[in-house]
Amino acid sequence: MRIEIDHSLTCSLPPGTAQLVMHLLLTPGSGPTQSVDSWSVEVAGIGNAGRFRDGFGNAAHLVNQSRPEGDLAIGVRGVVTTQDTNGVLGKPAGEPVAALYRRVTPLTKAPVTLYGKYRTTKESRLDVLHGLMARVGETLGLPAEPAPEAQMQATGEQVQSQKAEAAPELPPAADFVHLYIGAARALDIPARFVCGYLAPDDEIEGGLHAWAEAYDDGLGWIGFDPRYQLCPTERYVRLAVGLDAESALPLRTVPVGEVTQKARVTAA
Repeated sequence: MRIEIDHSLTCSLPPGTAQLVMHLLLTPGSGPTQSVDSWSVEVAGIGNAGRFRDGFGNAAHLVNQSRPEGDLAIGVRGVVTTQDTNGVLGKPAGEPVAALYRRVTPLTKAPVTLYGKYRTTKESRLDVLHGLMARVGETLGLPAEPAPEAQMQATGEQVQSQKAEAAPELPPAADFVHLYIGAARALDIPARFVCGYLAPDDEIEGGLHAWAEAYDDGLGWIGFDPRYQLCPTERYVRLAVGLDAESALPLRTVPVGEVTQKARVTAA
């Protein structure tokens, strides 16, 4: 599937900011589930940015700006061709060891009631991982009909803010993912947070999205989307991974600014 992405970010900085450092995770990589056909990141100073792979294997940029004025705008545009692998990413070369993702963070703690039944199960790891996805859905509730304020979903537009509160009727996708990751790690299963894009269809929201990947010794990394109760399809584009949402943020700034994002995602 050919997916076009137009992602804009706006950062409001504290008054009197003399020096700004931006950490960008806005460049997806090609791999078993996707091929990046074209991609560009536009922001003042990107030409002199430091470029490196972070500890999770993400393509990162560090951009410095002196005495930035007004709101900072970042534009991301690209085309990615994806394929459906039934959620299986496998074991891509050059990644850190899976054991890194057994580490529990403050955001990835799960109650024993969620995973306790699987401590002594004789089910396969794959069955356990699917079972955990169902348990998270039962715990947090599943999406129903789109809310009136979310009618933009048909075009894949979505607005998110680092300081935005969750909609009262449904926690954001990150809540589902953190709970799932916490339950998997409690069972000593490596699991990680994935930030990316989702192309919309008649039933699923599009735009910025998050899901989990858990590790199976045989199959490697497998994606699970506990919000929609499915394994990622060709409508999913991976952008960055981390231990949790904080380590996979598309944009972090020093000093900290309020970031608003809007992503338009369309599939052909």
